[in-house]
Amino acid sequence: MDTFLKICGITSVEDAIEAADAGIDAVGLMFHKPSPRFVDKNMAAAIAGALPPSVARVGVFVNSEPAFVREMITECGLDIAQFHGDETPGYCSRFPVRVWKAFRIRDEASLKALSDYQTDAWLLDSFVKGALGGTGERFNWDLAVEAGRSGVPIVLAGGLAPDNVENAIRTVGPWGIDVSSGVESAPGRKDPAKVREFIRAARAAASASG
Repeated sequence: MDTFLKICGITSVEDAIEAADAGIDAVGLMFHKPSPRFVDKNMAAAIAGALPPSVARVGVFVNSEPAFVREMITECGLDIAQFHGDETPGYCSRFPVRVWKAFRIRDEASLKALSDYQTDAWLLDSFVKGALGGTGERFNWDLAVEAGRSGVPIVLAGGLAPDNVENAIRTVGPWGIDVSSGVESAPGRKDPAKVREFIRAARAAASASG
């Protein structure tokens, strides 16, 4: 079965269409204002509206008010809400779409909180002090393998790029892969050639394992 592939931090309709044409499964829209990949409601709705139904629209939130999350789900037609902050298990259960909870993994102790969250997937990202994602740093993939033994779908993030995604999929066997800075020419600007190479490499890993 193919790995579910998501490109996060899309900031333009052009980049979204390029990613869709290249065969991506999901596009991430960042609603956290301090991020260089932030998009406002109007741009997010335009991007979401330009995507084919086969591409999932993922809203990325950090400690947002529930009312704001619900508004973005409705206005932008989001299929998945991804939470990257200090959201509690109860908070994550409030929304009428699929939910991914992100965790910044530093060491084995970082895995302890995962089992508290009965979400549709756990997204594992690298711990970098002062950053919530999109850093280009990877973490110890052995910890992702350990998390995967839970049976909850794992989305692997952190430091992924065209030159290592094939190895990541073969090593970890995640349900999904999330890339942002690894396919960019600048923060928030995706490089079409890197996007296509990333997807090609990821699909090659799935073919080899099949």
